[in-house]
Amino acid sequence: MKILAISGSAAQESSNEAFLSFLSCNTAKSFEIIVYNKLRDWPLFRPEDLDDNTPTIIETFRSMINSCDAIIISTPEYVHNMPAVLKNMFEWTSASGEFQAKKVIAITLTPHPPRGEHAMKSLLQSLLAAKSTVVAHVDFYKSKLFKNNTIELEKEDKELIHALFSALKS
Repeated sequence: MKILAISGSAAQESSNEAFLSFLSCNTAKSFEIIVYNKLRDWPLFRPEDLDDNTPTIIETFRSMINSCDAIIISTPEYVHNMPAVLKNMFEWTSASGEFQAKKVIAITLTPHPPRGEHAMKSLLQSLLAAKSTVVAHVDFYKSKLFKNNTIELEKEDKELIHALFSALKS
């Protein structure tokens, strides 16, 4: 199964990207996961650019979505919302419909509870508008996962991740 894993962070060295890369490395035997971390390089969405002026970076991304079986989106929370780069991605892809009927796992990765609640709500609203099939959504916290800048999963987190990937297969 080919999965596109999208980091919703605007940061150069993002913990969301690190987490997606960790998932990619630790599921390589069962899944092909491609981590996408270029949303910060996208131009701001303008409706007039949808016709003939769509930038190559966005056309390439659309092709990546079309060629995958499922999507994972991992996002931080900025100002009680998903980051602007992630909202911009949905704006660029809403009219073309790449997310329609795609299986999606929605993840928030924030420093500690209860952070992430607002970002998850806005992410789920955007996925609903895009007509995606959200198979699961879950919050993870850096305070629990990251130990000395290394990701260390406890048994319950390993089981949760296994269940997430199982949901993609069904």
